[in-house]
Amino acid sequence: MAKSTALAEIRDTPLTEALGQRYLSYALSTIMARSLPDVRDGLKPVHRRLLWAMHELKLDPAQGFKKCARIVGDVMGKYHPHGDQAIYDALVRLAQDFAARYPMVDGQGNFGNIDGDNPAAQRYTEARLTEAAQAMLAGLNEDAVDFRETYDGEGREPVVLPAALPNLLANGAAGIAVGMATSIPPHNVGEICAALLHLIKFPNATIGKLAELMPGPDFPTGGVLVEARQAVIDAYATGRGGFRVRARWEVEKQKGGTYQAVVTEIPYQVAKSKLIEKIAELLQEKKLAMLADVRDESTTDVRIVLEPKSRNVDPAVLMESLFRQTDLESRFPLNMNVLDADGMPRVMSLREVLQAFLDHRHVVLRRRTEHRLGKIAHRLEVLEGYLIAYLNLDAVIKIIRTEDEPKPVLMKRFKLTDVQAEAILDMRLRSLRKLEEMEIRGEHKKLTDEQKDLRGLMKDEQRRWKAIGEEIADISKRFGAKTPLGKRRTEIGDVPSEVVVPLEAMVEREPVTVVCSSKGWIRAMKGHLADASSIAYKEGDSERFVFHAETTDKLVIFGTNGRFYLVGVDKLPGGRGHGEPLRLMIELGNDQDIVNVLVRKPGRKLLVASSDGRGFVVPEDEALAQTRAGKQVLNVAPPVEAKVCAPAEGDMVAAIGENRKMLLFPLDQLPEMTRGRGVTLQKYKDGGLSDAKVFALAEGLTWKLGDKVRTETGLKDWIGERAQAGRLPPQGFPKGNRFG
Repeated sequence: MAKSTALAEIRDTPLTEALGQRYLSYALSTIMARSLPDVRDGLKPVHRRLLWAMHELKLDPAQGFKKCARIVGDVMGKYHPHGDQAIYDALVRLAQDFAARYPMVDGQGNFGNIDGDNPAAQRYTEARLTEAAQAMLAGLNEDAVDFRETYDGEGREPVVLPAALPNLLANGAAGIAVGMATSIPPHNVGEICAALLHLIKFPNATIGKLAELMPGPDFPTGGVLVEARQAVIDAYATGRGGFRVRARWEVEKQKGGTYQAVVTEIPYQVAKSKLIEKIAELLQEKKLAMLADVRDESTTDVRIVLEPKSRNVDPAVLMESLFRQTDLESRFPLNMNVLDADGMPRVMSLREVLQAFLDHRHVVLRRRTEHRLGKIAHRLEVLEGYLIAYLNLDAVIKIIRTEDEPKPVLMKRFKLTDVQAEAILDMRLRSLRKLEEMEIRGEHKKLTDEQKDLRGLMKDEQRRWKAIGEEIADISKRFGAKTPLGKRRTEIGDVPSEVVVPLEAMVEREPVTVVCSSKGWIRAMKGHLADASSIAYKEGDSERFVFHAETTDKLVIFGTNGRFYLVGVDKLPGGRGHGEPLRLMIELGNDQDIVNVLVRKPGRKLLVASSDGRGFVVPEDEALAQTRAGKQVLNVAPPVEAKVCAPAEGDMVAAIGENRKMLLFPLDQLPEMTRGRGVTLQKYKDGGLSDAKVFALAEGLTWKLGDKVRTETGLKDWIGERAQAGRLPPQGFPKGNRFG
């Protein structure tokens, strides 16, 4: 029995190879046909097919609207075999004036809003093309671009649009493919056209000059661009970077000397409702201590009212605190990863993108000119046939009347081409009047002159670039700064000055008691507790550090690894439970422990020392880092570890060893360093350092003995020089060898 055809085609293939081939096909499809825009028209296939389908439906700006469901159905059935919702979402975005800087679709009905609300279903909304879309399609029927078969082979669609409008930069693009992405913000058409005209005149123009003509993005929602000029130039030069955009706001004076800050424009692609929810959430969590209330009074225009808690609050400081914590300031990324004219994805600089558009317009101009020359040649051929017929009218009529096959006879007798003979035979009788002959001669002369001019254009590259410049100037006139649509919306602002926002502006000041247990579990209990004996701990755990602080304070933490860490008190868990392990908030290994926890005091100096008796004084401001990893200050290597961290407030250092010998020496004998092993505080035959502190000799040395504090002033016998061995401590010193 013969094998079936299906079985004969079965091949054994390793799974990894099969998966690799299929994933590569998927990746290429995503990159080429879904996610990345074409540098020439700035469109992805779905957008290009939408505009083409609407053009085919004759939805011009002067015509009526059609249901979006009809448009989506045509696109899905003829050109784009994907989900109808995805196609409708793309159509909606082309119509939203807060999403597209120059909308390609004129929508009628509910197309969503800046709050992030969804549009109505496609059966309820209607659409047609805009003037901007018409500019994208101009010349499409004049062989300006290549066409290809649709996915089912039943129709044709353009590979790229002629794109008289520089759409890639004008409307921007965003997409995520496999292994690559694109993100291009919208820009102002008038500024793009100015840069294009400059590039035509000076093909080697610098990015700096182009950035002068195009100073930055122009977002549909306005706002203020606050990116540094050099950063903008660098982003345009490399095709990668980002732009900081802030909300536009103003101060409205109220009665009694009070005021309110009013936000009138928000950053691009920020949903207003979510922005207000975030501000309200921070307000409820008491992280916006300077703000009293937030209200949304928006209608068609954005109006977010921010009320300060006090009229003494500086508006700039209030807004700076909001910029730092909310999307009133956002960063829009730039990644000009596009498909070039050959269909290859790559990241382009601003000059390359502009030049690619100019090259495309040059190709379009040549193709349209060649198409027009072909039309003129055909028409001239017909007109010359007509003129021959008029000169020999009687003979032509006789041949037509008498001959069974007049066409070949006419061609032979008057040396006509097939086209001319066919045109004469199709001529109407009313065209035989004398006036028609004069009109034909006039048309022939006009077309001959046009043909000569176009042939001269095809031979003169300089003239072609001049013609392209005139086209760009016309686009600038139609969509530039002097039109309501083309007026710049995003203000080019200065880099914001460093407004000092006091910590109280970010966190409401409240008294707390910080509790850190022996096992390193930390929490912040409300209020300044007078009695710590009532504080509960986990089973097997006990009290270690308990002290008063404010929610605006920072904690300085010193670990046995010799590193300093910084943690905000407002970041600590509340006091209802047992807290959280401190080592989860900072990068402190399980084999390391906490030496001390202090409330941050700017300008203070600290004594740090290791278990082998070496140490130094470090300025607290120089010892801190904002990262979880902290900052290495005291260099230690196992088995040596950091042992002491104490405020260097006084003039004497007291050190006691594990051998229970104590030494006092002047503080000025210790060096001030920012990092190192330090110098020897006290020498030991056996063991190492147990504890050390700095004190004022005039006030005496204190230590804790149970719940009591003892002060010793007769210290002459223990005072010596740094690195001596010392002697046994005064009677009554704790057996644990700690100052407490």
